[in-house]
Amino acid sequence: MTSFLNDINGHYAAEKRTILKLCVKGSGFSLADLAKDLDTSIPKISRIVSELVETGYLADLGKQESASGRRPSIYGLNPEAGFFVGIDVRQDGLSIAVTDFPGRVVHFEHDVPYSLKNTEESVLGMCSAVLERLKKAHIDSTKVRSYGVNLTGRVNHETGYSYSYFISEEKPIKSLLEDGFGKPVSVENDSHGMAYGEYMSGIAAGASNILFLNVGWGLGMGMVLDGKLFYGKSGFSGEVGHFPMLDNNQICQCGKIGCLETGASGIALHRLVLERIREGQPSLLTENGNNGREISLDDILDAVQKEDVTAIECVEEVGATLGRAVAGLINIFNPDMVIIGGRLSVAERYLMPPLKIAVNKLSLNLVNNDTIIKASHLGKTAGAIGASLLAKSRMLNN
Repeated sequence: MTSFLNDINGHYAAEKRTILKLCVKGSGFSLADLAKDLDTSIPKISRIVSELVETGYLADLGKQESASGRRPSIYGLNPEAGFFVGIDVRQDGLSIAVTDFPGRVVHFEHDVPYSLKNTEESVLGMCSAVLERLKKAHIDSTKVRSYGVNLTGRVNHETGYSYSYFISEEKPIKSLLEDGFGKPVSVENDSHGMAYGEYMSGIAAGASNILFLNVGWGLGMGMVLDGKLFYGKSGFSGEVGHFPMLDNNQICQCGKIGCLETGASGIALHRLVLERIREGQPSLLTENGNNGREISLDDILDAVQKEDVTAIECVEEVGATLGRAVAGLINIFNPDMVIIGGRLSVAERYLMPPLKIAVNKLSLNLVNNDTIIKASHLGKTAGAIGASLLAKSRMLNN
């Protein structure tokens, strides 16, 4: 498969990129539509589109319905132009999503066993594991255009460095991943990737300003403002979990006291449940604790699904604390939508009501009336899908 840069660079490179980016967000365009969007002539657009069809990036999707007159041909992204692979790296495993050129998911895997370490061998081992999974799924890796990898913590997508998995100053983790995959790689913070997934193909499709709260073991946030991911100066925006808003004397993972994450995250839920059990509250989880096996966050979320009262009460407490933060965020950003995702969103039945009550109580009415608060629809697929779509977006913008 030829290089995208080789195919696009040269005559009309800027116009080709613009057309492809338009097709990412739209289902199809006629030559007249494209000529209008690019403010140029139909003959010129016809030549450019013909080149994109010849190189395989666009396809003739058939004739447009028309009430009268000649029906124009519609052009859109060619599903056969290649794949993009998104990998969402968590503490205990990987999620892998493969999308075709138009962005449709053609393969997804969750809970692929893996644990990333701060070593070059571990990073290359992840690449090998992903390539093996693609082979088993009959995805031809030679047709993969680019890979996207989501990592927890601080990630600078422009330099390719992760400061949670900081292996060396000389070689960013992006370069190690490109060595392992043999293709271009985009690295991203996991919350940013999940936000982009929801923005492009999830519940937020069509919104311009969204806040995505990733309520997992920790707490992060991705922001799409005016239709673009917002990064801040150094690329580290969205660290809402380390907002110092709680007076609880709990030490955060970052070493500081009272961070929001200590009261509104999987860490907080785990601590609250264990405290209640030690106090003697009845729970389905008590037997696990008495047998000496450590109670995990997944055990707690499973107990919530089984309507364990102690676990539910703790989820509700986390939801109320998170709601206080969401109220403040709504007052600051006035977004179209706030999306609650991550591992704890599976408990949305008990997490969302106290969250919304806190928002209604503490935010400004004129502001929150314009904001929709929803649980993620993409769920566990959001991160990997977002990483895949970001890989395509960055290839088109390179």
